[in-house]
Amino acid sequence: MTASSTIRIGSAPDSWGVWFPSDPAQTPADRFLSEVSGAGYEWIELGPYGYLSTDAAELADQLEKHSLKVSAGTVFEHLHRPDSWEDVWKQVTDVAALTAAVGGKHIVVIPDTWRDHKTGAPLEDRSLSDERWGLLTTGMDELGRRILEEYGLHVQFHSHADSHVGYQHEIERFVQNTNPEYVNLCLDTGHVSYYGGDNLELIRKYPERIGYLHLKQVDPAVIARVEAEDLPFPEAVRLGAMIEPPLGVPDMPSLLAAVEELGTDIFAIVEQDMYPCPPEHPLPIAQRTHTYLAGCGGRSLSMGTPRA
Repeated sequence: MTASSTIRIGSAPDSWGVWFPSDPAQTPADRFLSEVSGAGYEWIELGPYGYLSTDAAELADQLEKHSLKVSAGTVFEHLHRPDSWEDVWKQVTDVAALTAAVGGKHIVVIPDTWRDHKTGAPLEDRSLSDERWGLLTTGMDELGRRILEEYGLHVQFHSHADSHVGYQHEIERFVQNTNPEYVNLCLDTGHVSYYGGDNLELIRKYPERIGYLHLKQVDPAVIARVEAEDLPFPEAVRLGAMIEPPLGVPDMPSLLAAVEELGTDIFAIVEQDMYPCPPEHPLPIAQRTHTYLAGCGGRSLSMGTPRA
């Protein structure tokens, strides 16, 4: 590990129950900013476009007020579908421009789900044909190239439950068929574990492709029920599939130790899916998680300091 290696721990609106730009069931943006800073985090993601201010100057002022910095913006893709480029790129232009304007360095790209994100109803086949795999991987290479060249941001692809890239063999196929110059992985430890994947194996097998992290744990008992009953992801979340560390899997100390061995600077953003949730729930969880991760050791962790 190089001396300059740093794992920058941050958080995200997702850990405050935020999935949509606007929803009365979600934590208001001003409360999120105040509480995430108060819990000790210095780095955040922007969350759904429109949740935080989309005016770059106004957003920059809000971030400065709360002593926060931005690691990444997030977009969704469905490039496996024919004629989808323009729709995806239109979303990218808004998110990438805002992310770059407030100092972010990455775009996390999440594949659309094959089931409706709210109802769980099937929208398409759960597996891709070889032809559609080709559309996905070539499309992602082109997306990564253009985002890097036009906005200076690095694309990190996020495997996801109920998407076509969720199981470990799908993640590996994606990695093997994309260009590391333009596309790497946002390794979401919870979503990998959701389908029984091995995070440590992915880190050790593809060390040069781990460009970003989402730190998350799952409850094995809930996941066993989800698998047995083929429950959709939103229902799994409502059942408590995503759980605060150290109560679930994967094991965080060994995972962080493996990341340290990569010898690269990397963002590790804490996420705990819990939409919807009571407004008083996120802050205590965020505080406990910050304390827990700080106690995991490792000279490379950059945690930030809780504020009164």
